Amino acid sequence: MITNERAAEFSRHWVDAWNSHDLEAILAHFHDDVVFSSPVAVQLFPDSGGVLRGKDALRAYWGKGLQAIPDLRFSVEAVYAGVSTIVINYRNQRGNLVNEVLIFDGDLVAQGHGTYLGQDNPAGVTA
Repeated sequence: MITNERAAEFSRHWVDAWNSHDLEAILAHFHDDVVFSSPVAVQLFPDSGGVLRGKDALRAYWGKGLQAIPDLRFSVEAVYAGVSTIVINYRNQRGNLVNEVLIFDGDLVAQGHGTYLGQDNPAGVTA
């Protein structure tokens, strides 16, 4: 069971890593064989079908995203704790609401899912 305190602490580290654009600090939260899905992945890597497998794929995806969105900044609105899941509700640099659904295996994320509130270009990526 993930406590509210653990979820809040994780989200602080997560948002700090993103806002500092520290790719390796972001990736440190994830298993090497992580599976991550996001509609933004389809924009940046159309052949992925929106599903990325492994930390190297995430590194390529988020590295490209950080380059494409130099003003990227997140602010956490709420954090939800579950049995093995944390959901981070946040606003991105465009003010859009996003949920990151993170499923843990031990202390690291084994699965992640970026979910967006009804935007065609959820992250503002221009390719």
